Parts: sequence; structure tokens; C-alpha cells
Amino acid sequence: MAEIDLAYNNGGFIPGAEFYAPRWAAEAAAFRAAQGARARLGLAYGAGERHWLDLFLPEGKPLGLMVFIHGGYWMAFGPRDWSHLAQGALDRGWACALPAYTLAPAARIGAITPEVCRAIERAAEDVPGPIAVTGHSAGGHLTARVFNQNSPLAAAVAGRLSAGVPVSPLADLRPLMATEMNATLRLDAAEAVAESPMLCARRPGRVTVWVGGAERPAFLDQARWLSDAWSVPCHIAPRLHHFNVIDDLARPDSALVETLLGTG
Repeated sequence: MAEIDLAYNNGGFIPGAEFYAPRWAAEAAAFRAAQGARARLGLAYGAGERHWLDLFLPEGKPLGLMVFIHGGYWMAFGPRDWSHLAQGALDRGWACALPAYTLAPAARIGAITPEVCRAIERAAEDVPGPIAVTGHSAGGHLTARVFNQNSPLAAAVAGRLSAGVPVSPLADLRPLMATEMNATLRLDAAEAVAESPMLCARRPGRVTVWVGGAERPAFLDQARWLSDAWSVPCHIAPRLHHFNVIDDLARPDSALVETLLGTG
């Protein structure tokens, strides 16, 4: 494997990496089964096969809407692998939407960004109030793109954004052009620049970049690049790696959830 591919290979450096995806799926399925009528599954935001989202509602009137955008290098997984991460938001009285989006190679990254924006707009129709957006890895990239001034998010919805926390984001896509995965992503120079959040100005608002302290050096670099480009804080979570850095979203009193949904 080439050095650049090793740099962005997370699973190869995490002990027991093969057990994480089955655990996520099992916890997510158990969570959905327990929600009953407070789960609105498969809400359409477009005509495409993956143009849908799951929306989970808290008891009582929601204080706002949290959105979690899943990762998988834009090529894998779906929102129902991480349904359980809505728990922290629900326990704090927020609704949580988890959107699906078309995966590469069926869609290029430049087409995925507007899909995610449409999904947020759809969820915002059902939940009034502030909107806090987070996502992991490729989802961290998409979270950051939502906060770019040139993102295609409707102005009325963009005006409701309260906070953004890109977790382990890909902030500069240009290095990925040299990886094997680019045979699927099909990034060219123009798209890599246009879809790199750190190269675009951000919207006003509260943004914190989040990354695990035990992640691959490339992801620590990517997080710092975005933090520096946007002049926003970068929180390095001690000892956490790429596969467990988002677990705290399920805990309402965690620093991650407080950063996303708190008033600070």
C-alpha cells in the first residue's frame, strides 16, 4: 500500500477494527426499535434512492434540531448504522435527523454536498428552532461544507444554524486525488478545490473542529488545517481514535454534545 493510502487508512491501525461496524449496526437497530412513534423513518427529501432521512423526536416540544451526517469516505455506510448517536440530543430535548445521501461512484462529492443541504432543509420543515450540525470523517467534511458561505443551503435555513462540530473532517481534498480510493471518488483538481471546506470562507456562527488524539496523523493535520483556516477552536479528544471519537454523541452530558448543543 502506498504511503498516501496508509496515511488515510484508519481501520488498519485500530485494534479490533472489524468489530466496530457490527456493533454500530446492532446498537442502532436496538435504538430505533425503542423509539416507537417518536421515530419518523425514511422521510423523503428528493426522488433519488438514497434521498431520505430518519428523524427522531424527543419527549415534548423539541428545543431544536441536531443533524448527524455519517462518514465512510463518501463510499460506504448509511445513517442507520449510527441511529443510536441521536440519544444524547434526545435526552437534552432536541430532535435529531440522520440523512442518507448518494454514495460514490454513483455520485461525485460535488453532488453529495447539495443532497445533504436539501436533507437539512427537509428536516427543518418539521422541527422549528436552532439547527446544530455535526458529522464524522466524510460527514465531518460535509458538515464543514454546510458552513461554507458558498454551500447551497437555503438562506432561511442557514440563518437558523446555531453550531457546527465537524468531527475528524476531511478539510482539504487535494491529497485524496493521489489515493487508490480516487478511482471511486473521481476527484479532479477543480472539484477538490471547490469541495475543500478549508479553501472556502465559513458562515458566521459557532464552529468547533473535533478530532481524536489517537487518530492517524493525517486526520490530526486535516483537523488543524480547518481550525487554522477558519480561526475556530480545535478540540483534540485524548486517547480516542477514528472509530470511537463519536461515541460521546450518545451521552447528553458529554463535552462533545455540550459543545454542539450548549449555549457557550
